[in-house]
Amino acid sequence: MNAVFRFDDWDTPSPFPPPAAPTAVAAGADSEPAMRPALAPVNAADKRIVNGHADINQLAPFKYPWAWEFFLKANRNHWTPLEISMAQDVHDYQHKLTPAERHVFENVLAYLTTSDILAMRNIGLAVMEKMSAPELQIYQARQVYEEALHTWTYQHCIESLGLDQQEIYNRYRVVPAIHGKIALANRRLERVLRSDFDLTDRDNLHEFALSYLFFAAIFEGCWFYNGFTPIFALQRRGLMKGAAEQLQYIMRDEVLHCAFGIRVVRELMKEENLTLDPAALRSLWDEAEAAETAYAAYILREPILGYSAELHVAQFRFIANRRARQLGLGEPFPGAGNVLSWLDEQANLRKEKNFFETRVTEYQTGGALAWE
Repeated sequence: MNAVFRFDDWDTPSPFPPPAAPTAVAAGADSEPAMRPALAPVNAADKRIVNGHADINQLAPFKYPWAWEFFLKANRNHWTPLEISMAQDVHDYQHKLTPAERHVFENVLAYLTTSDILAMRNIGLAVMEKMSAPELQIYQARQVYEEALHTWTYQHCIESLGLDQQEIYNRYRVVPAIHGKIALANRRLERVLRSDFDLTDRDNLHEFALSYLFFAAIFEGCWFYNGFTPIFALQRRGLMKGAAEQLQYIMRDEVLHCAFGIRVVRELMKEENLTLDPAALRSLWDEAEAAETAYAAYILREPILGYSAELHVAQFRFIANRRARQLGLGEPFPGAGNVLSWLDEQANLRKEKNFFETRVTEYQTGGALAWE
């Protein structure tokens, strides 16, 4: 009969024999553990974005204090999707949205559910492990958590509305316009996901910089930023306000992700004396625009009140120019204008400032934020 053990059975005799007594130390043997030579102290100047020679386990002194500030800001921005009621959204979805508006809403969710999981894996596997300064890694560890939190948020919306989970989650595989964006991201990121991707090789280093630029400035900085806009267009008319508010919290996280990634790319290029190939950059922007155009044509195959595929693509070009300037690069779409002048105000959690395009310095916990 097998014995049953409980945590309070501390005084119960053990059914197992006691361990053997230690053998005597051989004559002349040193009973003290071998002493290892001490290591030289870490010099913060030896830290590097990648290929550094300092101790990855020693956080301070910082060489990149701005990375630590990103981590502190992110932690002041904590929230969960359960803080926001979806009750009105259920009524809106069932009784107020037109078929075209439901098509938009569902497919935006279908794209986002997969995108944040892809983002989580990219940061965790392709980027974080290749950083050689711990202050960079510690923010990215928080970023991995936030991508998981965003995925929870989309799942919360899907469950609250009673949508068919299998059908929604499979759309990125079976809808060509959604699959195209995910496939492009996978192709741009897949090689640098390898743990044996050697960044001492200059060609690999260039590919890594270009890949991280794509991820931070385009995938998060353009596609995510632009991706929430159709839902904000509904929110602007008083529809799906709970889902839109959840996306506002996600957007706030994504702005930090984008800003951090752009800062890392700029520092990496400077530190490694790296110049990005103009033809490769042009290809990057053109592919991203083509994928976004196809996506917009599908989700907005019928325009909804106040929003259309043409506006969506025009705004992508405007934001792409902004990201390029932040990277210190030339604008990929010269002359593209801000066609959605309402977006910044509509998307802001705090209306007294342009939240997404100002320097992020004032955060509070999610539960302390409220509509005005």
